[in-house]
Amino acid sequence: MSTHKSDQLHRFLFDAAHIRGELVQLDDSIQTMLDTQAYPPCLQRLLAEMMLATSLLTATLKFEGEISLQLQSEGELKYAVINGSHEQKLRGIARWDGNLTDESFSELVGKKGMLAITIMPTKGQQYQGIVALDKPSLAECLKGYFEQSEQLATEIVLHTALEQDKVSAAGMLLQSMPESDTSHEKDNDTFEHIAHLTKTISQQEIIELPVKEILYRLYHQEDVQLFDPVDVCFSCTCSKEKVFQALASISPDEIRSILDEKGSIVTNCQYCFTEYQFNEVDLQPLFQTDSHGNTKLH
Repeated sequence: MSTHKSDQLHRFLFDAAHIRGELVQLDDSIQTMLDTQAYPPCLQRLLAEMMLATSLLTATLKFEGEISLQLQSEGELKYAVINGSHEQKLRGIARWDGNLTDESFSELVGKKGMLAITIMPTKGQQYQGIVALDKPSLAECLKGYFEQSEQLATEIVLHTALEQDKVSAAGMLLQSMPESDTSHEKDNDTFEHIAHLTKTISQQEIIELPVKEILYRLYHQEDVQLFDPVDVCFSCTCSKEKVFQALASISPDEIRSILDEKGSIVTNCQYCFTEYQFNEVDLQPLFQTDSHGNTKLH
């Protein structure tokens, strides 16, 4: 197995061709996410690919914020979601019914599956795009979305290796830069050439080889500029304070009823399953007595 450092995203640039690229290799971050539940193999693969895609797309942000990829289906897979921040902190989860085993991507999403990409800037309005799930892989669906909605020549490669006790994955994204004039035939030919080279990478190579070796194997005849890597990690944004804020939206009478019955309120984060417990003293700031002696939200 490889000894190079994984869980990193690498940006690179073809200066002369006005093409940007990203390569991400994930190991521990994916494993941490998948260890929260006993996911069947097909969902391990789907979540790993969605995590790769989210990392690659988050790296294209030119502002602070988050990207969410949420897939919904009417089949046994109910939904799968990955959230990623501009700092490459990712988390995700999937819900399903039934006995999924090794279904293909098309079988998982079914005929009425939908994938939403939501971009949430820290400052400014959020934006959502809907990806048609009409192709046999997540990578092909995303490629089609960017070429149709963003009018950007795009290539996406996603690979996942499932072993008995371990999941590793790696992906690449190539995109013509928005400021370049891709209408020129020469530019299109150059992108198609580099995209063709990119698709020749094998699953074993992209997951196990060091990034510099991958880029040399693929593009040794091209002028490629490689930037410093960025660490990628599984990181849940839950906190006791955020759960408290959520409880504040529940009526005081309902909170009182739960406290009287159970003595405390216990909740678990759906992403990392961290348990948060609140007793009556913790929840006291939520209550205030009005002039009639009724409790009301503070």
